[in-house]
Amino acid sequence: MSANASILRTTEQQRLDNCAQEPIRTPGSVQPHGALLAIDADNTIVIASDNTGSVLGTPAADLLSTNVVDLIGSDVAALVARFFVDRDATTNPISAVVANTRFDLIVHRSGELVVLEFEPATTELGYQSAPGIYSAIRRLAQETTVAGLWAAVARELRELTHFDQVMVYHFYPDGHGEVVAEQIVEGMNPYLGLHFPASDIPTQARELYLTKLSRLIASTSHDGAALITTAEAPVTTFDLSYAELRSVSPVHLQFMRNMGQGSTLSLSLVHDGTLIGMITCAHRTPHRVPFVLRQGLEILASQVGLQLHSMREIDRLTREMELRTLRLRLIGQLAGNHSIAEALIGGELTLLDLIPAAGAAVRLSGTVTSVGDTAPDHHITAFADAVRDKFGLLSIVTDSLAVDHPELAALLPAVAGVLMVPLGADGDFLAWFRPEISQTIQWLGDQRPANRETPLSPRNSFSSWTQSVSGVSDPWAGLETEAAELCRDLDGARLRLAESRLASMALYDDLTGLPNRRLLMDRLEHAFTKHARGDSLAMLFIDLDGFKAVNDTLGHDAGDALLVHVGAQLLATTRAEDTVSRIGGDEFVVLCENTSDEEADLIAARIVEAVCLPVVIGDRSVSSTASVGVSAAEPGINALELLRKADAAMYRAKSQGRNRVSR
Repeated sequence: MSANASILRTTEQQRLDNCAQEPIRTPGSVQPHGALLAIDADNTIVIASDNTGSVLGTPAADLLSTNVVDLIGSDVAALVARFFVDRDATTNPISAVVANTRFDLIVHRSGELVVLEFEPATTELGYQSAPGIYSAIRRLAQETTVAGLWAAVARELRELTHFDQVMVYHFYPDGHGEVVAEQIVEGMNPYLGLHFPASDIPTQARELYLTKLSRLIASTSHDGAALITTAEAPVTTFDLSYAELRSVSPVHLQFMRNMGQGSTLSLSLVHDGTLIGMITCAHRTPHRVPFVLRQGLEILASQVGLQLHSMREIDRLTREMELRTLRLRLIGQLAGNHSIAEALIGGELTLLDLIPAAGAAVRLSGTVTSVGDTAPDHHITAFADAVRDKFGLLSIVTDSLAVDHPELAALLPAVAGVLMVPLGADGDFLAWFRPEISQTIQWLGDQRPANRETPLSPRNSFSSWTQSVSGVSDPWAGLETEAAELCRDLDGARLRLAESRLASMALYDDLTGLPNRRLLMDRLEHAFTKHARGDSLAMLFIDLDGFKAVNDTLGHDAGDALLVHVGAQLLATTRAEDTVSRIGGDEFVVLCENTSDEEADLIAARIVEAVCLPVVIGDRSVSSTASVGVSAAEPGINALELLRKADAAMYRAKSQGRNRVSR
């Protein structure tokens, strides 16, 4: 990442730290288009905004310590009193007339006090509250894509509120945002597609947007009206988190003025306690919408938040199913493949089909195998060792290796993004590598210091500014979870393969791969069951002639090679349904089911002929002969007796001169 980007990151953090110090919940003042009072349980006014003279007709000093009934009347005061008993009383707004002016009176609790906010009832025409919002929600529910929903929200809010501009924001995991939909009147600057830093909506402001789901700033041209109070109720600790009239940070007011905004209405898009986006309506001049409409818009925004989450959840589940199908197909390639690495790297599907990247690698038993565009295997090994030394395990996820871990980046100079997960507990791993991509980000205003009065002040201009970002790959976007799932599946598959191989070792000969004595006897028992029902059964017992001499003169490796050759010849000579087994040393047995005496003799003769064909071992041509004993199952005989009969017949063949068949 460039030096300018690092400077921007530092000043961005400074602004976030500075914003965290602002008392936005306890500003000690309110917006001046309305007035605020706070009363205690005795209906005594203990806090008043200093603009009550112009709004309510009575100066704040004359209202403090008086009974609120004298101002609003007993009927309205009775409705207000409910909030001392029930914090969630739902009578807002209360219609109240003070000094011959009708107000929307909005009431809530703040600590032990009840807060009364007086907003002059709007006389503007053209607003539809419940019917308009209901119709808008129905239309929005018909949208089937996230982009379509965003665009529709901007249209509907523009129609409902009459603001000059409506923007829909989407927040990224790092806190910065993007304008993803917009509706504007002619003459306003478009901001669609532009990004803005997290400090534009800092952490404590986002937390407040979760507390209070709508926020009206009726005018940016007026300072707040200060709260004055009796000594018993200091305003420095008076919480206005739920107040409609809560005043605005001077920094934010300047921010709005620099954007050409005379007023705004913001709505929170929330799901499961997380702020996933926002809707901001802006006007070039002061503009106010009634409280009832704002309440309805909060409901609409809540529905939009649920709908957005539902769409994203469907997309996520669909993608999960696609990845799961790919993962199962990839694991399925292990079946019948002696090399797990080859199954992951060289099959119809590879690691790159599951997680897109320029290259990927797998290390199994210390050996690295790679696919695609990767560093040399020894560089990957050195990188993995460095990762384990730093983190204690073979796990790293980054889309900016040079920025996040510069000491590791030198080991893979052409790589910007790395996703590595451990495979098992023996130092094996899976890894994917992505190169740097050219990135440009369109920002809502030049982010550099020259566009600010001070490093901590708002931007002066919000014209689109392009920033080039280097040293960054495509983000992994949660694919580390998929990589971990693949590792778990591979661990299970490796265990099953090991178990299968152990089972195979118990039933098959290690050298030739033929069934061993144990498997032969099992199949012989099944064959005798069918023999008892009338099926014929024959056994051929084969012993090589002079095999010891081969071992003594050429060595055991040559003897093993000869045994493998003989096993292959036996398989080639017998029928597919016959069982060819090696029961020890140079002794082989062929079990022939549904076989007449003539067929058994014919198979035995072919074996004698095939075994004597020479085989080249090293630089020597080696040949052997075989003595074959043939025995047929008879009534009353069992498996062991059949085997002994065939063995005895084989010895008769040897005594008769070898290289022949005997019964």
